This record gives sequence, C-alpha cells and structure tokens, in this order.
Amino acid sequence: MNGMIAMAYLFSAVMFILSLGGLSSHETARRGNIYGMVGMAVAIIATISGVATGAYWMVAIAMVVGAVIGLSLARRVAMTQMPQMVALLHSFVGLAAVLIGWGGFLDPRITLHGAAHVVHSTEIYLGVFIGAITLTGSLVAFCKLQGLVSGKPLMLPARHWLNLIAILACIVLGILFVPADVHAGTVINLLLMTAIALLLGIHLVAAIGGADMPVVISMLNSYSGWAAAATGFMLGNDLLIVVGALVGSSGAILSYIMCRGMNRSFISVILGGFGSDGGEVSDEEVDGEVIAIDQQELAEELKAADSIIIVPGFGMAVAHAQQAVSDLTDRLRGMGKMVRFGIHPVAGRLPGHMNVLLAEANVPYDIVLEMDEINPDFPSTDLVLVIGANDTVNPDAVEKPGSPIAGMPVLEVWKAHRVVVLKRSMASGYAGVANPLFYKENARMLFGDAKDSLQGVLGRVSD
Repeated sequence: MNGMIAMAYLFSAVMFILSLGGLSSHETARRGNIYGMVGMAVAIIATISGVATGAYWMVAIAMVVGAVIGLSLARRVAMTQMPQMVALLHSFVGLAAVLIGWGGFLDPRITLHGAAHVVHSTEIYLGVFIGAITLTGSLVAFCKLQGLVSGKPLMLPARHWLNLIAILACIVLGILFVPADVHAGTVINLLLMTAIALLLGIHLVAAIGGADMPVVISMLNSYSGWAAAATGFMLGNDLLIVVGALVGSSGAILSYIMCRGMNRSFISVILGGFGSDGGEVSDEEVDGEVIAIDQQELAEELKAADSIIIVPGFGMAVAHAQQAVSDLTDRLRGMGKMVRFGIHPVAGRLPGHMNVLLAEANVPYDIVLEMDEINPDFPSTDLVLVIGANDTVNPDAVEKPGSPIAGMPVLEVWKAHRVVVLKRSMASGYAGVANPLFYKENARMLFGDAKDSLQGVLGRVSD
C-alpha cells in the first residue's frame, strides 16, 4: 500500500509541475488547469487511502460540504471578483497551517525527545508563524479589493520599527519554544507568537497601497505555498512539501516579475505603502486641455483607422466591458482592420487579470500581446483605445524623473497618431498621481461607462 501511495504522490507531483508549465501561456492554460485538477484528485484519493481511521464518513461529509461551497462560489463569483476570491483562498491555506500546527503541538500521542523534538518543534513554529501572517494578510487584502476598507496605505508612526520589533519578538519566542519540552511556558510562547504574527500580517498588508495590490496577491500566493510546505513537514507528507515548494517558489518568482514590471523592489513594496484606492483627482497641475468626444466621433475615428491597439485596464473589469470589447474587435477585424491588444504586466488587480477577462470573451490569443512586444509598434499605429487604464499608460513614468512612478515601464500609447481614453471621470489611478496623457494634443476622452460606450460605438461602426 505504501508503495502505491508513493507512486500516486509522484504522479500528482508531475501533474502539478505540468500544470504550472501549462499556465505559463494563454494557449495551454486550460490544459494546465486540467493537469492540476487530475493531480489534486489523485493526491486526495491517495492521502485518504493511506490514513488509518474508522471515521471515513466524517471525511466524506467534509469533502461534500467543501465541494458544495466551492461549486457555489465558482458559479457566483464574477471574473472581476477573482482577485478577491484568490486572496480569500490564500487565507484558508494560512488558517489550515495554523490549525494543523497547533494540532500537532497539542497532540498527546507525539512524544519526541532530543533532535527529533527540536526538528518537530521548529516545523510547528514556522508553520504557525507563516500561516498566521498569510491568514490575516490575505483577509486584509480581500477587504481592500472588495472595497470593505480603503485601499490607501495605513501609515502608522514608526511602522517599520513596529514590524522589526514584532519579528524580533517572534524570533526570541521561537528560541524559547523550540528546545523546550511541552509545558505551560511553551504554550504561552506559541500563543504569544501566534497573536503577534496575526497582527503582523494585518499591519504588513494594511500598509501597502492600492497601486501595489497585484504584487501583494502574488506575494500572498508565495506565503501560502511556504505555509503548505511547513504543514507538509509537520504531517510528514512528501507531496504537500513538494506542492508547497512549487507554489511558494512560483509565487516568489511572479512577485519578482510584477515588481520588475513596476520598477519597484520587493522590499519597497513591503515597506513603501505606495498608492491609494484610486478615487482622488490629483491636485498636480498639468499643461494642456482635455478634449472630450462622443460615441459618433469615436466611431468615425475607428472607421478611418487601419491599425488599432486596444489597451484594457481595471476600468474594463469594473464595467464588465470585455464582451463589448470582443464584439467591437470582431467587427473591426471583419472590416479588414488590424486590431491588437497591449497588456501591461500589472494591469488590473491580479497578475494576468486582463488576459483572463479577454479569454472569457473569446478574444483570439494571437492578437493579445505583452507590453514589451507591443511598445515598439505604437508610433506606427493609427488609433489606440485605452479602456479604463491609468497608471500603466502614464507618460510621467518616462518623461518626468521626479514623478512617484518614474522609471515604471508603461505602455507608450501617447506615441500613436490618436489616443482615445474611455473613463468615467478624470480621477487618478491607484498610484494617486495625475495622468498628463489626458491633456496631450493627440488624446481624446470619451467619458461614461465603458460597456455602454463601446456598445454605442459598435452600433455606429456597423452603420
């Protein structure tokens, strides 16, 4: 039996690796998801088969309840709410790590001494520490994304010192906890560390502004992976260790990619608190005049253009405009026009957010290009349609060294012959800075709900 379980775990590990590989591109993402589901199904069956218990009915009830909740949420949660959903799922992983860690500590059947006790205590301590930070940090991220709390960074006085003191306190408590035998003092040490880690998770994410939320999501993904790996060590489950390491390392790599896409270091994201909740209009003065157009004028611009690039942002997700974008794309391509999409690596609230929305609307993968691929083509493009994007198309990133977003790689849409921006208002983005793109001579603004605007433009283009 043990040999069969080991083979099943090996098969699942291979499936998870193939799943990560499949998720690296649009064309193979669906297959990657299937690999992951197959691997998880085999892992669950193998794990249950290897557990010596007479209470399988309790396991069955838990699985049925979990499956019902999961299916219900999957059907109800819109694609625009996926970032919140991911953050909430990360919190479940953190909660599981905390509960399993405490369960392993309180289990009276575990009687270890010497080096074995030190190793086991270290596994418990790290699992609970990482899990507690992941739990509360993910819940704060969920609340920010859901709009339950402000997206503005929480700037407490001496906040960096507070974080440092909390981490040092956890290290000291860990030194006291690990070599000790089980007694009341050890329980207090673990309990104090758990409380401090929970507060640390809240403060770390609360201090991060809305502009850095894509990095926060990938960062929490990494935390949840390492929490799962620590849980695997506690339970002696090799597959959980492998899966946790895969998720933790892939999340860390993704965080690095996101930080590079924003020209920010990972440390500056954790400590910087950059950004807002994206509602304010910056007080900074910008030279130029905003020129508004209507749906008929945009339709005429589209008819006259031969090459068009569409740049989506979070505003497209808020307006649920992806299907209208797809319909307009089909119509323009049917008229013989070259239509492509430019995607910034941190557009939206989640890495790949825009790609998922466009895939949901059946936009062909081959016309969806990354920032580095599309940027050289803007000078030769007749018309750029910016839908709800703001900070990712801000010229100040490359033209104004003193700007808060200076050095951030952006989509250089202002180099096109004409730029039309669809926005509800002149509000700033999540970085909280003004966007001079709106005032450039070749820029036009179409105010209103993006979905309604695009549907109106589609009708006029078809006339």
